Amino acid sequence: MGAARRRLGFWDIADDEPERVALHQGSRQVRFGELRDEAHRLSNGLRARGLRRGDVIAALLPNDAIYYALHLAAMESGLYYVPVNTHLKAPEIAHIVRNSEARLLIAHDAFADTASAAAQQADLPFEGRLAVGTIDGFGGIEEITRDQPCSAPADRSPGQEMLYTSGTTGLPKGVRRPLPEGDPSRLAHESTVFARAFRLEPFDGVHLVIGPLHHAGPAVFSWGSLNVGHAQVLTDHFDARHTLELIEKYRVTNTHLVATMFHRLLALPKAVRDRYDVSSLRTVAHSATPTPVDVKKRMMEWWGAVIWKTYGGTEGAATIAKPHRWLERPGTAGRAVGGVRLSILDDQGAPCRPGEQGTVYIEGNGPPFEYWKDPAKTDKAWRGRAFTLGDIGYVDEDGYLFLTGRKNDTIITGGVNVYPAEVENVLLSHPGVADVAVIGIPDEEWGERVHAVVQPGKQIRDHRAFERELIDYCREHIAHFKCPRSVALTRRLPREENGKLYKERLRHAHALRSRPA
Repeated sequence: MGAARRRLGFWDIADDEPERVALHQGSRQVRFGELRDEAHRLSNGLRARGLRRGDVIAALLPNDAIYYALHLAAMESGLYYVPVNTHLKAPEIAHIVRNSEARLLIAHDAFADTASAAAQQADLPFEGRLAVGTIDGFGGIEEITRDQPCSAPADRSPGQEMLYTSGTTGLPKGVRRPLPEGDPSRLAHESTVFARAFRLEPFDGVHLVIGPLHHAGPAVFSWGSLNVGHAQVLTDHFDARHTLELIEKYRVTNTHLVATMFHRLLALPKAVRDRYDVSSLRTVAHSATPTPVDVKKRMMEWWGAVIWKTYGGTEGAATIAKPHRWLERPGTAGRAVGGVRLSILDDQGAPCRPGEQGTVYIEGNGPPFEYWKDPAKTDKAWRGRAFTLGDIGYVDEDGYLFLTGRKNDTIITGGVNVYPAEVENVLLSHPGVADVAVIGIPDEEWGERVHAVVQPGKQIRDHRAFERELIDYCREHIAHFKCPRSVALTRRLPREENGKLYKERLRHAHALRSRPA
């Protein structure tokens, strides 16, 4: 088939080029045609099980071929597909199953104990439990694919992913949109606009899946590249050296990372970093937590100008900063993507001037979302046709966005607002700091005190001297009122795989035991 006529979108690629490799999972290869056939068998099996358009299935799965097959089956069966964070505890998973009204929980036996407890706590009947492998109290997923045809179901209908926010300050919330209409194959083709935005060349690339696919960022970039014919190299966890090995082995062209991964890659000895060929990389996207300017510059010096910044969330995309634009304006989150309008509003809802900080609002042209069964949270997020993720920032005269903090994280000390991200970026530029979280804790005199929880990058013999050094370092770089008045050292900060901090845990743990330095 001539290059000019090659069709895009997973389903059309699978029909036209079934032998093309879709997934590399260890020594196993899965081709587009095989993945399509398994998705069709699952689709037919789910329908035979009684699931109909608008029903919900939840999946507790690792980065595995079954994740792709089940997701594809839901997307052609008119189902809501809920990928569950595999690090959640049984009560949290049970909440998601109940809250989403999932008729089916499909779990991998790598999470057998948690899945069993969650299903029991959610009062899920036996017929609502399927296992990949063997889990007590679950049927096998092969039960619904056995004897099912690998042809497309007769009544194909597009489904919708329903992601749950990470729940760092409470129970996870489901982000739900109306089911789309139309032909699933056509919608997969139309979604390739994502690949064009990030310059992913059709049929010319390999994507490395590092982050867990139950998070929005890794999943969006994996599907975006798969829909233009890029093979996916699957990993089940992040390891800095192994990442370099995979990039070299598979000549990886694109991937999605978070700031924590940058830190760990840069922490490798230079001799190790220099050992691997990363010249194949063209697009490395990063999102979620802010990345210090110095860290990103060091990554660009190593990997070249291939690192793209994105800003958005489970609720929707907002901005892209192409590498050369970021180098012109270090620290920017970029400009609004096509069809999106940014607004910076003050606490009264009035527009802020360029350079003036306020709450970031995002107005897109897609269907609106709701936080499922939480109208109060939904109403709080929306202002007219625009929604906020709770971030504070400003735009410059040219419309480039700069994020300075989270509204919920803002520290009010002595009546003055301090945005933790600014302080964290300063501390992360200190050579002895591997990771940091800045929080506000109660203070009789100041109302709240700026407090830093620091993960050192090396062994510290004199903790008090190091804490004092960090405070002095901050005072050399930012106004004194923004600087921590107390510092605590920790072996590891509580982060999600996508880099997000459980700051509420830190506030609770440090509110009583921390003392001013």
